[in-house]
Amino acid sequence: MSRLAPVCEEPVNEEDDEKEKKQKMRRNNNNKVSKRTMTWKNWVKTHFSIFSYHRSFSDLKILLSVLACPLFPISLSSNPSPSSSTSSSTPQVSSSAEYIIQHFRAATGCKKLEGGAVKNVFATGKVTMTMVEEPGSGGSSVPAMAAAAGGGGVARRGCFVIWEMVPNRWLIELVVAGQKVLAGSDGKVAWRYTPWLGSHAAKGGVRPLRRTLQGLDPVAISQVFALAHYAGEKEITGTDCFVLKLSADQPELADRSDSTAEMIKHVTFGYFSQKNGLLVYLEDSYLTRIQYPGTYPMYWETTMGSKIDDYGMVEGVMVAHSGRTTVTITRFGDNLKSGPIISRMEETWLIDDIAFNVPGLSMDSFIPPRELQTSHDLEEVGLDSQYLPVDP
Repeated sequence: MSRLAPVCEEPVNEEDDEKEKKQKMRRNNNNKVSKRTMTWKNWVKTHFSIFSYHRSFSDLKILLSVLACPLFPISLSSNPSPSSSTSSSTPQVSSSAEYIIQHFRAATGCKKLEGGAVKNVFATGKVTMTMVEEPGSGGSSVPAMAAAAGGGGVARRGCFVIWEMVPNRWLIELVVAGQKVLAGSDGKVAWRYTPWLGSHAAKGGVRPLRRTLQGLDPVAISQVFALAHYAGEKEITGTDCFVLKLSADQPELADRSDSTAEMIKHVTFGYFSQKNGLLVYLEDSYLTRIQYPGTYPMYWETTMGSKIDDYGMVEGVMVAHSGRTTVTITRFGDNLKSGPIISRMEETWLIDDIAFNVPGLSMDSFIPPRELQTSHDLEEVGLDSQYLPVDP
C-alpha cells in the first residue's frame, strides 16, 4: 500500500496564487511581444538589405554602362593621315593643329608602330569605379539618394584585357564586381555585350574604343586628331597645354539617333602638353534629346574627362600607364519640376602589361557574336530610365 503525501499545514493565501498566475501571464505576453518585435525587426532588416542590394546592383549597371567601354565620337576611317591634314580656309588653324600632332608623334614614337612593324597590341589592367555625389549642385543628386540607400560611394574593383589589331579591330573584356562586359569591332560593326542586355550592335558605325585613346594607342590618337581644329591654350591639371577640338558632324550624329533619342552634339577636346607634346587630358561632351510619344522631351548632357598619367616606354613607344576619368551626367527638361538631376561617377585605371605582336591573334579573334541585335531602342540599350543612354 503506497504512502500518502504529507498534508501542508500552512494556511493558503488565495490572493497570492492569483498574483502569481497574473505575473506568469504577463511574462508570457511579454515574451510574445518581444518575439513579434524581433520578427518585425528581422523583416525590416531583411527587406532593406534586399533594397540596398538592388540599389547597389543598379548602380553597378550604370557604372559599367557608362564607363566600361564607351566609343570615341569620330571614326578612324573618316580621318586621313596627319601629313595630309590641310585646310585652305583656315591655314593658320590647320598648321597649328598639324604642328601639335607632329610634336605628339615624335614624343611617343609613333613611327615604330607604323609601316607594318606592329600588327597587334595586347594590354591588361585594373580599374576602380565609384558613384559619388556631385558637390554643390543646384539640382538633386541621384548618387546622394543612392548613398542613403547604402549603394552609393562603394568602390567597385575589377580588371580588363584589350586586344587590338590594325585597322579598326579591337576587343575588350572587363570584369567588375563579378559582372563581365564585352565589346568589340571586326572592322565592319561595333558591338557590346552585358549580362542584363545580351549582345547588340552599336549605332553610328565602327569607331575606336575610347579607352585605347587614353594614352594607350598613340597612332590612333594621331589619326583621330588629324582633322582637329586648334582651340587655343589652356592650363589643365597644372600643365600648360595646346587644345585641339573635334566635333562629330551631322551625318554621324544622325547615324547615332533614332525615333526616341536624338544625338544633338558630341564634342571632344584633346589637351597636349606644351612641354613634352604628350596627351595629358581627354574630354568629350555630348547632348541627347529623349522623347517618348505623349511625353515631354528630356535632355541628357554627359561630360567625360580623363586625366592621363604615368607615361613610360614600351618597346620604344611612349604609352600611358594610369589615369582617372570623371563623368558628370545632367538631366533636365520641363517634366523635372525640381530642377536638373546630376549624377557623378569616377574611374581610376592602372595598366599592368602591354605587349606588341602577340602570337596567335588573328582576324577570327574579332568575330562578333551571332545573336547581335541590329536595332534597339532606349529600353534595350539600357537605360535604367533614371539614368543616361549608354550608346554615346
